[in-house]
Amino acid sequence: MLKKFRIASYIEGLSFLTLLFIAMPIKYIGGNPIPVKIVGMTHGLLFFSFVFFLYMASSEHRWSKKFTFLAFLSSLVPFGMIFLEKKLKKLVSTSSELV
Repeated sequence: MLKKFRIASYIEGLSFLTLLFIAMPIKYIGGNPIPVKIVGMTHGLLFFSFVFFLYMASSEHRWSKKFTFLAFLSSLVPFGMIFLEKKLKKLVSTSSELV
């Protein structure tokens, strides 16, 4: 489940960046609202999948509420998926040492 969560996190983060730095400038500078509608809808669906996989991974790996909350917050911040990926790599390497 962790691999699926990491993939969902990465894709959701990229869709957020696409929305912020490509679609929104096209809307507000270029006057074309269509990209925001398309990318916004896609990002919304990806966000729900991120939350679902976050819940599943958090339950399966028994993450603390603090870590789960920080993972959720990382989805609300541009480039937050980079922060989250670093934390997850550290978590995976630590847990593999314990096994």
